[in-house]
Amino acid sequence: MEHIARFFFGVSGNVIALFLFLSPVVTFWRIIRKRSTEDFSGVPYNMTLLNCLLSAWYGLPFVSPNNILVSTINGTGSVIEAIYVVIFLIFAVDRRARLRMLGLLSIVVSIFATVVLVSLLALHGNARKVFCGLAATIFSICMYASPLSIMVSKQRSMLCIAGYKLAPVPLVSARCLCYPRHQLIIKSMCCA
Repeated sequence: MEHIARFFFGVSGNVIALFLFLSPVVTFWRIIRKRSTEDFSGVPYNMTLLNCLLSAWYGLPFVSPNNILVSTINGTGSVIEAIYVVIFLIFAVDRRARLRMLGLLSIVVSIFATVVLVSLLALHGNARKVFCGLAATIFSICMYASPLSIMVSKQRSMLCIAGYKLAPVPLVSARCLCYPRHQLIIKSMCCA
């Protein structure tokens, strides 16, 4: 019963996270239609790509056993975010914006490669799991902070943040907050 409940809870979280990854679709349809990134920033999409790559790596069985659902949703998120980054590169306003995006993408790839190499070559067992989990957590914070900081710094107001972009965030956050409690409830039900 514990495995079924954990799987169901994980799948429901993956569905919510998928909505989070797909929330910028409206923005990207606009970019494609206008053939320009206009004043949009590519930083949030690069940060989300890095977060997804690190979280997908963390969820692999040889890093963190029994977390395959973490890998599947974040692997899917990596593909979606990579598409967003490519669209941003194609429709960048000018050469400078394109070079800035390429530079940021190279930093993302470098950080991911560093985490992978350190975790494979220098760490084993629980140390690998903790290191990869910490890296994923740090860049998860960066992922959530990057769009907010860009919008607020440009507009000097939080009124510019579209509700449909933020709607999935509390759901994902609540799921992450409740997950440890869920584990305790399931264990107490199964062991009682």
